[in-house]
Amino acid sequence: MSDSMQKDYDDIAAMIESSRGEMVKTLSDMIAIPAISPKSGGAGEGKRADFLSALLKNWGFDAKRYEYTDDSGVKRPSLVLSCGSEERTVWIIGHMDTVAVGDPGLWKTDPFKAHVEDGKVYGRGATDDGHGILCSLYALHALKSSGIKLRYNFGLVLAADEEIGSRFGMAKLMSEGIFKKDDMFVVPDFWSKDGDEIEIGEKGLLWIRITVKGKQVHASTPEAGKNAYRFAAMFVMEVDKHLHSKYDAKDPLFDPSYSTFEMTKHEKNVDSVNIIPGVDVSYIDCRILPRYKIDEIIADVRSIAKRDEFSGVQIEVEQFAREDPAMATSADAEVVRLLEDSIFKLRHMRPKKIGIGGNTVALFPRKLGMQAVAWSTGDDIAHQPNEYVVIDNLVEDTKVLAHLFFSD
Repeated sequence: MSDSMQKDYDDIAAMIESSRGEMVKTLSDMIAIPAISPKSGGAGEGKRADFLSALLKNWGFDAKRYEYTDDSGVKRPSLVLSCGSEERTVWIIGHMDTVAVGDPGLWKTDPFKAHVEDGKVYGRGATDDGHGILCSLYALHALKSSGIKLRYNFGLVLAADEEIGSRFGMAKLMSEGIFKKDDMFVVPDFWSKDGDEIEIGEKGLLWIRITVKGKQVHASTPEAGKNAYRFAAMFVMEVDKHLHSKYDAKDPLFDPSYSTFEMTKHEKNVDSVNIIPGVDVSYIDCRILPRYKIDEIIADVRSIAKRDEFSGVQIEVEQFAREDPAMATSADAEVVRLLEDSIFKLRHMRPKKIGIGGNTVALFPRKLGMQAVAWSTGDDIAHQPNEYVVIDNLVEDTKVLAHLFFSD
């Protein structure tokens, strides 16, 4: 970076630093506007999108609103804008929706009234994804206010529906012709404590629901029925053994380095101890390395259900949730180097490139062969009670995102 560009960046970094109090207020105002999916008992992102759209308009930006109606008839808005006239765009993607509160009794303060204490802002969505939204907004604001010509266009997406799979958010936006093949994507929705990890790949996700139908009888006469619980336990253990044995490859990019297949939720089957259940429903959570095909895994599970030892009951195998994996972004990709160089110049460290078992919206551009990374600094306390964001991390990550548009 030339001396003149360094001075320009230093001015922008100082501007971001001076916005610290304003950032806290904006985050606090946003937390006060719930944005929970209708599937989780909320009203969606509409009012939060109105708030953020008005904020951007006040700064001189006219964000385009894309709305898609979900299965419950609720409109799910996403906000999109691009600033600049260059050939290529770096898109910063945050998401407006949050998970539900959970047990209110576990919260020390009102989850929808921001509480500032010890350099942290507490509230539902403070980190996930208030952190990402605020960093992208204030990086954009500082760059525009400077009037400096940037190396790339600054693209901003504030997406809907990320917490329930992005069907009415990024999955739809990818087909709108907004993004170019050589655009780059940075998603501040993955956290490492010191910002020393860049996420470049994600495992596929599959939730399998297994329903076993037998015959309910009194527990004192088991020979008269078919114990769905017993058959379910036998079946799930066979599936567990098969999947771990067949899909056992390792990839050091990920931690853990292998595909995981875990028995998780088990639905209530009977109301009394002395009843043999006639129906049993359970679930398996699968996080699958990109080299494997989900269709093959599903076919294997259904094939096991047809074995002779399970002929006495009916076994239904369903995909409860599914997100096919995409190939990881190359560790040498331009967007990786761009982010890595900005982190190095500002924090004097080289971050590690990793893969994760969860999903971010980086998945969607990766599926189309585009370069995408996820990164930010903080404690991974998303979805937990007493969620918070560290104010220093908020400010310093904003400086990193702004620096992306200055890197040589």
